[in-house]
Amino acid sequence: MSSIPAIQQSAGKGAARAAARRANRKVGGYDRRPHVVIYVLLALVVLIGLLPLYYTLVIGSSDPVAIAQKALPQLFPDLSIFDKFKEVVNAQSFSFWQAVWNSVIIAVVVSASTVMFSTLAGFAFAKLRFPGRRGLLVFVIATMAVPTQLGVVPLYIVMSKLGWIGHLQAVIVPSLVGAFGVFWMTQYLEEALPYELIEAARVDGASMFRTFWAIALPAARPAAAMLALFTFVAQWVNFFWPSIVLNNQNPTLPLAVRLLQQNYFVDYSLIMAGVFLMTLPLLVLFAFAGRQLVAGIMAGAVKG
Repeated sequence: MSSIPAIQQSAGKGAARAAARRANRKVGGYDRRPHVVIYVLLALVVLIGLLPLYYTLVIGSSDPVAIAQKALPQLFPDLSIFDKFKEVVNAQSFSFWQAVWNSVIIAVVVSASTVMFSTLAGFAFAKLRFPGRRGLLVFVIATMAVPTQLGVVPLYIVMSKLGWIGHLQAVIVPSLVGAFGVFWMTQYLEEALPYELIEAARVDGASMFRTFWAIALPAARPAAAMLALFTFVAQWVNFFWPSIVLNNQNPTLPLAVRLLQQNYFVDYSLIMAGVFLMTLPLLVLFAFAGRQLVAGIMAGAVKG
């Protein structure tokens, strides 16, 4: 119990409370573990979460006529799904690999810029003192209440004046930074970055940007990783704004899936195969970065 004050001083009150709870559980050599019911409930939640993906795979491998007769024509997917994948990749109405490249460019550039600008703004709001700081932060947070659809017309006019309609910069530039990212990084850096570190760097002669790069940015890494993953996923599946400013010759993956629909016949199995192909990179991303995502969310929960 004597280490609890040290934990509170170094990692905050939330970490100290968590350490105290763990210490209390181990009194008398007994360590409480989750009951088997908890594991069963968690397994059910995972299955419910995977159900839409499984349904997509089943419909993607089904015959279009059978889909018209039954909502679930078969219980298990079969190997015909690979034929549908080939049909999507070799579609005549669009270039599949061009759509993949466009989605990668948009998601990577927007994720990197959002993390960089949000961390810069969060550092300024959390640790710098300047006139109007609180009011400006409240204004940034208030912009999250404005519906995206409200700014579509003026934003489209601006993109048209710039001659960017049909080009990727019409999607990238308006999304370079968002209010949620600024708010998230501000909240995190307020707790995770002590003033003493900043003052020590300034005393050693570091410029403000050098202090941000060498001290604030490493301290913000867990929250930045979570923000980057969420932004990447949001841009990967973004359909609304790209459908307005991009055309069929230069689509992203969500727009390409829409192009699989023909004029007089909707092949839902082909569309579902395209949706599953579009989802595969996200599954790979979560498989490699899931631990970093959970660490970022838990760090944010403790700091909050």
